[in-house]
Amino acid sequence: MDAANFCSVTRRVEGKPHDVVIVGGGAAGIGAAVPLLHAGVEDVLVIDRHAVGASFDRWPQEMRFITPSFPTNSIGMLDLNAVAIGTSPAFSLQREHPSGRHYAAYLRNVAEIFQIPIRTGIDVRSLRRHGDLWTLQTDAGPIEAKFVIWAAGEFQYPRLTSFPGSNHCVHSALIAAWDQIKGDEVLIIGGYESGLDAAIHLARLGKRVTVVDREKPWEVDSSDPSVTASPYTLERLRAAEVRERVTLLGGVDVFEVCRKRSGYRVLLVDGRDLMTKWRPIMATGFSGSMKLVAEHFDHRADGYPLLTDRDESTIAEGLFLAGPMVRHDTHIFCFIYKFRQRFAVVAKAIAERLELSAEQLEMYRMWGMYLDDLSCCGEECVC
Repeated sequence: MDAANFCSVTRRVEGKPHDVVIVGGGAAGIGAAVPLLHAGVEDVLVIDRHAVGASFDRWPQEMRFITPSFPTNSIGMLDLNAVAIGTSPAFSLQREHPSGRHYAAYLRNVAEIFQIPIRTGIDVRSLRRHGDLWTLQTDAGPIEAKFVIWAAGEFQYPRLTSFPGSNHCVHSALIAAWDQIKGDEVLIIGGYESGLDAAIHLARLGKRVTVVDREKPWEVDSSDPSVTASPYTLERLRAAEVRERVTLLGGVDVFEVCRKRSGYRVLLVDGRDLMTKWRPIMATGFSGSMKLVAEHFDHRADGYPLLTDRDESTIAEGLFLAGPMVRHDTHIFCFIYKFRQRFAVVAKAIAERLELSAEQLEMYRMWGMYLDDLSCCGEECVC
């Protein structure tokens, strides 16, 4: 499917509120815009403080998608990492595991092909509901909208204070390339995907690496990559050049990191300590953008936003969520191929309230974009 099959975006009347403003120009924001345009929503605006795909641009240059891209001719999304029907990162990029920079280019191509209206360099400072409208206070002035989709992403704010002495470490998200790391031995705190990926690349550079994690994600017996290491990562860990240089310490937590003359001392909760000459690397995750709009959402017992079955806030009408923070019961939508299933859910809800025909969105059901149930991404099945 190409852009010619989508509804054209009409010129809006200046001064009128937008129908929909999407905050975030990443995979969630760009992906959420496409079905809205298809449903006939004529005034959609995506805003971002940086460029489209900027979070992917900042990945370490060696980092790759753990989910493979592969173009197919079957019904459904052409590609596991696609955010829009009829597109394929594998086909356009000619890569099975895209880098962050390549994927950012794919997102910009999608935005151009589907003529998504985008304004970059817009920093949202607050979000307020006034009557039937939302007002986004930004550094470029107020922007009004009937509906807001919060798709600002979860990977812009590295978690830098996970334990005492965190300031002596460097977060993995702040490293541009792994060959910048000096020394022969490296200690990584955090053993999920980003920590294991760092260990693999450092081992390939000839370094000895120790990974410390409070759990053992490399041993979790689950088919859901939301809670266990991916096959792509486990396969790379088994390679001889990596296996002989990486030590995995699971079931231990870090109590504190101290600076010493000879390097850094990492004290573990169980009383052991580890020494390293070079700054430990923290792969401790991100705090996410939800903190900026937390007041507009009730929260589940696990801290995630409480949503209606249409991914709308339960306490703030007209505010929807798209991206990896979406949770329903035990279903975790933290990967692109998972949270993209919710794009049409939100688009249909908004189109209906704007009294537009959302019949075109029914094609998303046939193509695997489920509108009414959550059966495909539970822990009991393989997605």
